[in-house]
Order: sequence, then structure tokens, then C-alpha cells
Amino acid sequence: MSMKIQWFGHACFLLESETGVKVMTDPFDDSVGYPMPDVAVDIVTVSHHHHDHNYTSAIRGEPTVIDGVGEYSVGNIPIRGYLTYHDDVIGEKRGENTLYTIDMDGMRICHCGDLGHRLDMVKLHNVMPVDVLMVPVGGTFTIDAAQAAKLVEDIKPRLTIPMHFKTRALSFPLDPVDRFLRIMGNSQRIDSNQIEIDKDHWEEVPPVVVLDYKK
Repeated sequence: MSMKIQWFGHACFLLESETGVKVMTDPFDDSVGYPMPDVAVDIVTVSHHHHDHNYTSAIRGEPTVIDGVGEYSVGNIPIRGYLTYHDDVIGEKRGENTLYTIDMDGMRICHCGDLGHRLDMVKLHNVMPVDVLMVPVGGTFTIDAAQAAKLVEDIKPRLTIPMHFKTRALSFPLDPVDRFLRIMGNSQRIDSNQIEIDKDHWEEVPPVVVLDYKK
């Protein structure tokens, strides 16, 4: 058995546990450029209240919406939200952002949302250890490729999945993922929007994986 991770574009992922619990991160509205999936989930996390990260009304069913700093437990899945900022001036430009850790199937996933600054040592200590890091790399509204690479160096995840970067579908002026990949070096593009992870077989997982939203 393994955990499934799907990427729907931007900062929106679907995590599915071995027992079938589904967690969606940062759903977006139609203006972003990607189609929102027609899927029912159990939990939705919202990193901040911009239309490209908080469109929870697009989700079928009646999911538990986790929105902000705090400790949560839904369906035996512990989730913790940490206060961060959408810029490098303590939120003066773009406000607050919540970074989430999600513990599922014996692994810790860290979703950075629209993180706009380096994490201090205290926050790094609280967040770690991280198995899967979902990090913005497109700059403009978040940390850029070089800052994201530094965060990967600091957190030392087993797997990094870049997000929030420019594609042909995206309407926002972000950088593409290529600069981040050049800095990171050992990476793999997958011709799918999904990856399955078995915590007992990390040797089979590349350190950086770029998922394809088109599939």
C-alpha cells in the first residue's frame, strides 16, 4: 500500500492515504487557468485567502476545511498550521500565509502555501523532519527558485515537489520551474500528475519530482 499524491496545478494537491482519506490543498477558481477537479474529499487546507488558494466551494461533499494556524486531527490525520507570511516584510505587502504539516501513512508532508520568506530556526525545528516538501518556486508573489532551493537545503526532505510556477495554462506572471531544477540538479519530470509513495521504498523516489498537471 502507498500514499497517492496528485497535482492539479498551482498549489493544489490531492493526498490520498492508504485507508482512502483524501486531503486537498489550496483549491483555486477558474481564473487561474487550470480546471478544478470534480472530486469529493474529506479535508481541505487553505493557506491564505486569495482566490487562487481558497476556492473551497468547488469541492464536492462536505469536507472539513482547515483554515489557519493551529493543531487539528481529522480522520486520524494530524495537521498543524504554522504562521508564516506571503512576503518578506512580515505580511505588509500580501498578508499572512499558513504553512501546513500533514502526517499521513507514517510520513510528514509539508505544504508551504504562498511562502514569501526564509523560515527561522525555530520554525524549521518545529516543522522537521519532513518527508515530502511542496514548495513554491515561481517567485513574484512567493519565494523564488534560489530561495526555494535554500529551503530544501534547510529542511532536507526525502522528496521535493515544486509548485506555484509558470506553465502554459497558468494566467499569472511567474517563473517556470526550470531555474529551480537547474539549481537542484538531480530531478525527474513525470509524465503524469500523480505519484505513489511507499515509505518503505524511498530509494525508488527521486529527490525532486515535477508532476504534470495536464494528465
